[in-house]
Amino acid sequence: MNWEQTIIQFRNFLKLERSLSTNSISAYEADIRKLVAYLEIKNLSISPQQIKLTNLKGFIEWINELGLHARSQSRIISGLKSFFKFLLLDNQIETDPSGLLESPKIGRKLPEVLSIIEIDQIIAAIDLSTPEGQRNKAIIETLYSCGLRVSELVNLKLTNLYFDDGFIKVVGKGSKERLVPIGNKAIKEIQYYFQDRNSLSKIEKSSQNIVFLNRRGKILTRVMIFTIIKRLAEKAQIKKNISPHTLRHSFATHLIDGGADLRAVQEMLGHESIITTEIYTHLDREYLRDAIIQFHPRS
Repeated sequence: MNWEQTIIQFRNFLKLERSLSTNSISAYEADIRKLVAYLEIKNLSISPQQIKLTNLKGFIEWINELGLHARSQSRIISGLKSFFKFLLLDNQIETDPSGLLESPKIGRKLPEVLSIIEIDQIIAAIDLSTPEGQRNKAIIETLYSCGLRVSELVNLKLTNLYFDDGFIKVVGKGSKERLVPIGNKAIKEIQYYFQDRNSLSKIEKSSQNIVFLNRRGKILTRVMIFTIIKRLAEKAQIKKNISPHTLRHSFATHLIDGGADLRAVQEMLGHESIITTEIYTHLDREYLRDAIIQFHPRS
């Protein structure tokens, strides 16, 4: 079987069996196509079922020579391992050639985090006299109050708001649903925004159940949320590299700083593994270490 046919099968597996998003599937496919490009450059006519560990090691050496960062190399190796695991499950190969493939050692990158004062500064930078001002304020409050991913925010539905109970239902990675507590401040700002939403001249049929809309009554794009937050950070004169995910990181860090249980934070963030959530405890330790170095008399 050739590469194109096998890649199509792999895409279907990721979509139907693992319920991955379109973006995740495209990322996996891009990793496999890098391997295909390497084989073509080296004039190696090898099918996916004929790949050996030596071929994969040669490929990793090649992308290393191209100057790819260790983190990017590690992600590509992860994609290859998923691909060959699929071939093994599908009985297309008898042994997994990627089993002994090692990822490069990478340090754990701590996420950028905003202080509570900086979040207040971003919110204060919103011009409420503009048509989208109240909407943007509700967006920032929701991202920070609930720790949502940007995809979860743009797809948030009116029918998934349970304000009387203090919860919203979000659809996370792999189409997994979870209930997330929402604070009174965020609820109030969303309700204020509904006055503007209700006055829109037209709402597109496919977006009628979506909470946050643009001025044309359509669902907001992820890029638009990035743009809104970048502009507000610049206006607030915050020099950090800000994105919607920064508010998610800040949400988790502030909870753990305040003594929240790690398992509870894991549930709220929708992390499959608590190891992912533990990065915020490392972040907390970094903060404590810096504070000791700065303020302790023996430092």
